Amino acid sequence: MVTRMPGLLARCAASLVLGVLVGAVGTVMQRALPPVGVALCLALVVASCAVARAWAGLLGVAAYGVAWVVVVQVLSLTGPGGDVLIPAGQAVGYAWIVGGMLMVAVAAFLPARWFRDERTLPLDTAPLDPRPGAGPTA
Repeated sequence: MVTRMPGLLARCAASLVLGVLVGAVGTVMQRALPPVGVALCLALVVASCAVARAWAGLLGVAAYGVAWVVVVQVLSLTGPGGDVLIPAGQAVGYAWIVGGMLMVAVAAFLPARWFRDERTLPLDTAPLDPRPGAGPTA
């Protein structure tokens, strides 16, 4: 069995970078339009986490999730001028933090067959035979 460890590590690193980018952009943009901004940012989290899973499997989801949580928690701290991107006690901030973690969990528990590269035939079709006249009869 041949392992492709450098490729897997590169895809995990890409998933980590994707988690950092989505965490930073989502933290800044989630308060742009109060009810819709959070929903759009959470949709971005689940979609990009699904991409990370397609790239690197559950290891990619773990890298994405750790990066996302670290970035969101760091950006929720008080800045040098006293500014806060995620104010404590506001429902929008809690929806972003808790909802984002739930979206990562949703992407982690999506069916594995959605991420396989296998081609499957419908159950009622037979494989095609290239010989003339050997196909399925009508």
